[in-house]
Amino acid sequence: MSRFSRTFLAASISAALFAPQTQADATVDDSVQELPTIDQCLVDKPAAENSAQQPINVEADKLEAINGDRATYSGHVVVIQGNKQIQADNVTLHQKENLVVAEGNVNFSDGQVRARSDKATNDLTNDQMTLENTEYKFLCEPGRGNAAYISKTGKAVYEIEDGSITSCPEDDNAWRLRASGIHVDQDEEQATFYNPRLEVLDVPVFYFPYLTVPIGDTRKTGFLYPTVSYGSRDGFELEVPFYWNLAPQYDLETTLHYMDKRGTQLNSIFRYLTDFGQGSLKSEFLPDDDLNPDLGKRWAFQYQHSGIYDQSWKFDFDYSKVSDINYFSDLSSSIGNREDGQLIQEGEVAYRSQNWDSAIRVRQFQLLLDDNNSTQQPYRLMPQLAFNYYSPQALRYMDLDFKSHISRFETDANGRPSATRVHIEPGMQIPIATTWGTWTTEARVLGTYYQQDLDDVDMTDSDNRDLEESVTRVIPEFRTHAGIVLERNTKIFDSYTQTLEPQIQYLYVPKKDQSNIALYDTTLLQTDYYGLFRSRKYSNIDRVAAANQLSYGASTRFFDDAYKERLNISFGQIFYIDKDLKVRSTASDEETESNYSAWAVEMDFNYDDFLFYHGGVQYDVDTSSMQLANSTLEYRFDGGFIQTNYRYVPKEYIQETVDFDVSNITEDGISQAGLLASYQLSRKWSFSGQYFYDLTTDQALEWLAGFRYTSDCWYMGFNYSNQLKGWNQTLSDGYDNFGDPDYENNFSFNIGIIGFGTSVGSDSDLLSSSDNSLGYGRPFFLNN
Repeated sequence: MSRFSRTFLAASISAALFAPQTQADATVDDSVQELPTIDQCLVDKPAAENSAQQPINVEADKLEAINGDRATYSGHVVVIQGNKQIQADNVTLHQKENLVVAEGNVNFSDGQVRARSDKATNDLTNDQMTLENTEYKFLCEPGRGNAAYISKTGKAVYEIEDGSITSCPEDDNAWRLRASGIHVDQDEEQATFYNPRLEVLDVPVFYFPYLTVPIGDTRKTGFLYPTVSYGSRDGFELEVPFYWNLAPQYDLETTLHYMDKRGTQLNSIFRYLTDFGQGSLKSEFLPDDDLNPDLGKRWAFQYQHSGIYDQSWKFDFDYSKVSDINYFSDLSSSIGNREDGQLIQEGEVAYRSQNWDSAIRVRQFQLLLDDNNSTQQPYRLMPQLAFNYYSPQALRYMDLDFKSHISRFETDANGRPSATRVHIEPGMQIPIATTWGTWTTEARVLGTYYQQDLDDVDMTDSDNRDLEESVTRVIPEFRTHAGIVLERNTKIFDSYTQTLEPQIQYLYVPKKDQSNIALYDTTLLQTDYYGLFRSRKYSNIDRVAAANQLSYGASTRFFDDAYKERLNISFGQIFYIDKDLKVRSTASDEETESNYSAWAVEMDFNYDDFLFYHGGVQYDVDTSSMQLANSTLEYRFDGGFIQTNYRYVPKEYIQETVDFDVSNITEDGISQAGLLASYQLSRKWSFSGQYFYDLTTDQALEWLAGFRYTSDCWYMGFNYSNQLKGWNQTLSDGYDNFGDPDYENNFSFNIGIIGFGTSVGSDSDLLSSSDNSLGYGRPFFLNN
């Protein structure tokens, strides 16, 4: 249950009659300033340290007093002391009993809460106060309620009979929490409810015999708001979270997740904060899945930690694992998404100083692919020891560095070798920079030694035929890169500043036969305009691509009067001085004798902050073929947006960039079009949806639609999804015939409560949901 304000009902009413021992006279003074409204929030107006010592101003139409007995103010009585104000028809001071009684339309406010009561009584002797038939409302945050009787029994202790609370505005009885008794202790910052029940439209829905909630900043063990939903996949769902305040530096949240068609799942999140950083442990456990009884117990686990100790030590751990490969496609999870193909399991401890750093790291993966081919199992890094040294300006205009690591690779894949790799890489840089340009020259030597275990390796396999047990490889690398920035005021477009940013790079890496080395953690990088100016074509050092090439390109940008970028266009190409060293992106490149790579073009456009575009292509002029293409156009308006996008990658390009056969996952590559939209239909109703279509198979990939209603204190949502799960493949025909598509349809309905700092599910975005295989990506993102 969420926290109440510290100025909970009785706490604020405690000062209803302000100073226990102070008596004031009636005044009728036209010079008194106009009274502040009793509904005004004054949380930003500081209160006096001792409000009881502040002067009291009393206004009334009439005063009757009997000396030594009583004094009665009547007729529009208004009492003001600091931020506190009380209004009533009558206020009587009984001097013998030392008792003050306010009757008739009693209204009280202290700038944080307002209360209306039939009668308020304050015993000045023991500082006890009672309120009868009271309605209250928080002034600085949502929250209101009523109580039949309120009694202040201590300095900060209140007893409330037949009380209620809700975050709904007046005249909205969507829900409320009612209890036969409420005990409030402000010193302990805790409110205890006896026999509380949750009422929806005045109808009891949930009952708890006993409930405690925090009323201040202190965290408190107790129930959080439950959520209810219905879906065609899992049926009726109920989530009841419980928060455990174990200690100031760690806590735990456990959730019972009931799914009508599957069973009851226990989820938990344990969080902690130590001198070594912060972390969390997430677990999900379903003892029996009624929809998949053959899978047995289904579970998921994730441990994450990140922190810095003593400014030099750095710790990073991320370990995730699930019981089966279909876990994310069958169950909603906070640990992973349905499109995940693998889970990472890695840890790193590093030490950093001003000029050097060292680290030890381990890494492995859990594959989530429905493939029994054990040769595709990834390598485990068990472990890697790294040491790097940096010496900026070791000599004038020269930076020196030294990189090194020792890595051990192991795998469960049949027919693939394990290996130990030792790598050292000294380098030097000469960076020159001005306000209008840069020129960096760099030279490096890559020395690598491999000890490969070939005992269980099938050397007749074409991928393993050239492997050797011991390999020493030394490769020098030279790179020089220069770029300038030119600027002018455009004549075609008034009030715009245009830049032209040409750049050129020469890269030389001698050719070295590396067929005797297996690939352990290395793959070919995707190329785009920015990739033209990298020094490496591969993600790591198991392959160092030979190069004798010149990369050239340019970017032009347009800035408005506020120097906000509105348009940029970048284009470039590689000229291979030695075309035999060309790294081919597709098989079609083998048929050409060209010395040029494909043109890479990138474009971003922002028109008046409502029309956005991003596009990128790689086009091979020699073969007249498109190697890569993507395009996104988005129109934004008040309350929503519409976006269309398209992505294209030929099958040949995909096959060249991975080390496995892609025929089982695509027929003709990727050619997908998408339409996404979101619109705020009214203040409370919103719509979002998306549709993706595969042009290579003429089949819909995914479409989702959702409506959401959000009021001031509750929400409900309706979602429908139709998603492609796979293909009913005809194995007898190989992978050329994918068969009929297999879709999963799902309808869900959810409802929940908003208020008191909690809005569980009320702001969930259908387009970025973890259940989506394809989602929203914002164009022109890097420039906003």
